Amino acid sequence: MNVFGITMGDSSGVGPEILLRSWAAGELRHPVVAYGDLAVLAECNRRLDCGVPLRPVSIPAEAREGTLGVIDSGMLRADEILPGRISMRSGAAARASVVAATTAALAGEIAAMVTLPMNKEATQLSDPDFVGHTELIGAICGAPDVTIMLVSDHLIVTHVTTHVSLAEAIRRVKQPRVRRIIELTCAAVSRLKENARIAVAGLNPHAGENGLFGREELEEIRPAVEWACAQGMPVEGPLPADTVFYMAVRQKRFDAIVCMYHDQGHVPLKLLDFESGVNVALGLPIVRTSVDHGTAFDIAWKGVASTRSLVSALDLAARLAEGKGG
Repeated sequence: MNVFGITMGDSSGVGPEILLRSWAAGELRHPVVAYGDLAVLAECNRRLDCGVPLRPVSIPAEAREGTLGVIDSGMLRADEILPGRISMRSGAAARASVVAATTAALAGEIAAMVTLPMNKEATQLSDPDFVGHTELIGAICGAPDVTIMLVSDHLIVTHVTTHVSLAEAIRRVKQPRVRRIIELTCAAVSRLKENARIAVAGLNPHAGENGLFGREELEEIRPAVEWACAQGMPVEGPLPADTVFYMAVRQKRFDAIVCMYHDQGHVPLKLLDFESGVNVALGLPIVRTSVDHGTAFDIAWKGVASTRSLVSALDLAARLAEGKGG
């Protein structure tokens, strides 16, 4: 039986309640074990009256049907929970659960890992070098070329750069990196769709207008696309970012878009499908998906956060894990 690991996320955010409420509603269609703090889940269970039977387990294989198994980090007590507030202890505990789940996935103890949101500010209080889930998991796995793919029913996007400033993102748009992201995108999307077609967005307005608005397209992006085409990859570009999303979503010409920086891909996808979008880490030796939303401190522990992204993330993790095994 394949068991999937779900990290609880920052205890001050919506992660614990999303996990409990989706489990209670029977929305999690695959066997799961939680990585986090049993005391936090028990307190959230009590406050929101979720009625989820919790069971501490030492390894995922001990998970039993009818109960939610918890790999307990034991880092937080019930009286330390601060819903909606930044907490160094909560940030450190969230980080520890990701490390534990990643280690389990590398060891083959879980088929894939699904992550609920962490708060960067809280985690940086104990780990100043923390940038994000993807970078942390990549470092643990020894995978330097990790990137983010966002998946929804309407659009799939990947990113040449992610959690860096816009100025730094422009500096990082180099041919080797663009090649690698195109390669990862083609491999991943082909596992989800037959005859996948990939577009590559330009960096500058009008995709540079043949050098009028910048030379990145001519010197870095277009050569990478030409290389990919020569390798037989179904890719086209660079295309102007102000039209390529219309071409993909309305005209159905493309199944995925390689974007040059974080917001270029995140903004259109979240506009189209904020609640059901899923974050996938590409370039890892394991399968990792995540909800595509943050900790939402303003509504934490109020029982109103949407569970749709977690449900979608788990379903997609199962699809990817099955394809990886095949």
